Amino acid sequence: MPSHDLLTAIAVSIISAAALALLARRVGQPLLLGYVVGGALLGPHVGLRIITDEASIELISEIGLLLLLFIIGLEMNIPHLLKAGRAIAVTGFLQFPLCAGLGWLAVQGIATGGTFDHLYLAVAFALSSTLIVVKLLFDKFEIATFTGRITLGILVFQDLWAILFLAVQPNLSNLQVGPLARSIVAGVGLLVAAVLIARYILPALYRSIASSTELVLLVSMAWCFLLSGAAAKAGLSGEMGSLIAGLVIAGFPYGAEVTARLGGVRDFFLTLFFVALGLKIPLPTLRLLLLAGAAALFVMASRLVVVVPMLALLRVDLRSAGVVAINLAQVSEFSIVIASLGLARQPPQIGADVLTIVIITFALTSVASTYMINSSHHVQRFLSRILRTLRIKDLDSADNAQEQSESRPETLVFLGFFRDASSILHEFEHDGEPPEVTEFLNKILVVDFNPTVMRELRQRGISCVYGDVAHADTLRHVGIQDAELVVSTITDDILRGTNNLRMMRNIRATCPKAKVMLTTEHIPQALQFYEQGADFVYLPRLHSAPEIARILKAGLRDGFDEARRLEIERLSARKEVLA
Repeated sequence: MPSHDLLTAIAVSIISAAALALLARRVGQPLLLGYVVGGALLGPHVGLRIITDEASIELISEIGLLLLLFIIGLEMNIPHLLKAGRAIAVTGFLQFPLCAGLGWLAVQGIATGGTFDHLYLAVAFALSSTLIVVKLLFDKFEIATFTGRITLGILVFQDLWAILFLAVQPNLSNLQVGPLARSIVAGVGLLVAAVLIARYILPALYRSIASSTELVLLVSMAWCFLLSGAAAKAGLSGEMGSLIAGLVIAGFPYGAEVTARLGGVRDFFLTLFFVALGLKIPLPTLRLLLLAGAAALFVMASRLVVVVPMLALLRVDLRSAGVVAINLAQVSEFSIVIASLGLARQPPQIGADVLTIVIITFALTSVASTYMINSSHHVQRFLSRILRTLRIKDLDSADNAQEQSESRPETLVFLGFFRDASSILHEFEHDGEPPEVTEFLNKILVVDFNPTVMRELRQRGISCVYGDVAHADTLRHVGIQDAELVVSTITDDILRGTNNLRMMRNIRATCPKAKVMLTTEHIPQALQFYEQGADFVYLPRLHSAPEIARILKAGLRDGFDEARRLEIERLSARKEVLA
């Protein structure tokens, strides 16, 4: 292949990436690994030497990097981050510096030849992969869960720390007050100018071209390259300008539209960037492979050591803290970006071995995370048993639950508390005279592991206990044996580590006299629940919250026999296309 043929280089890169990505998907691994491996197979060091022109490799990488950082900025919503809860804000702010500090100490014995090798490794190992985590949590339907929200909040804070590092990166070799102050002033000035343009000029421009997909795409890319060039002229990195370009329009109304229109371009340049990284990978020595393996173990351990105790201090139960730590236990694609920029600087700030270690560690932790996140609840249970063996008390411990239940005459118990339960509780709070309402609410107990929900419920006078409803032991420890009605308002699509039928069996074993209401979105499953003995089944798309509140009160008073019979008849007669 002619060395100057850039078009052929890009074409071969895409073909190789597609083939390896298909293989990665078939074996259940992140597509990014396929891109990197595909590049390595094409490159001049590890693979078949199909692409050997360093200029082509650099150009592919630089274009991909600029667009990648622009899109990372587009997907960060700073106004939304400012509304984060205490657990997200505190953990997000402290996780990066604490993990970077541990990383700094851990890599002191590594000698790779660069001036800032230890600093770059510490920063790289403190960041987790937004792309991998979001994809896996989305596939598990856990994006909107309590642990999912904490995980995403921490990832956004990590991106902010990475942006801060990118701002000082050009001056690492000369960290004097004068040059650093000039860089900060230039960065702030560029950010302010970008915000003003995005607020007062771009809205009118986007409105005038909104009907043309091609123009929206072209103007968005022009904005990216404009800010990138302005940043380079101001003495900052062009990549920093691309990130600012995306960041300042992410929170505006047209930000979502720009992100949607750039979806295809994002995937194309994301592929090119990671293929180009693979092209640059040198043939790793046994030493580098061992270092990367040790680094992968360190990354996973550091998340447990830092995240779990911090969330525990913030009154988050060990189950949720463990799941969040598992979600974050990998190296970020942003780490590879930062390391590649450090190697590309003149003179290079790091040795080539640092980038190789980061890429291999990324690959190892990405593979491990695929299995760990998909099995996070099983992994968490194993870790919880170890913590309890070490006598580390959890928020949902038996003693704590028993202490709260001693004086509670619960009649109605909610296992798990999500949006449907919240709507039903609202109906209870507004149905009847105040003394009657208060008396009824005093007989309600909620079992859940979301500390934010717990705080709000307690402020409303609702009894609640920290506990994971997936565990049969939780029901025994909570002491609900005298409950008259136990309600699960969470569908199997959202429940993790258990399902409604298993919960019903646990309820029957713990409090055999209690009535049981389960929840599903599927009519055949509702009929199955009735066959297995459920007293009532809640289908959110067929029942309203006020209706369910009335049914629950009537069921407590007169039983569910008539309501149950009518529901079975109604559901059996519904012949929906998607039942």
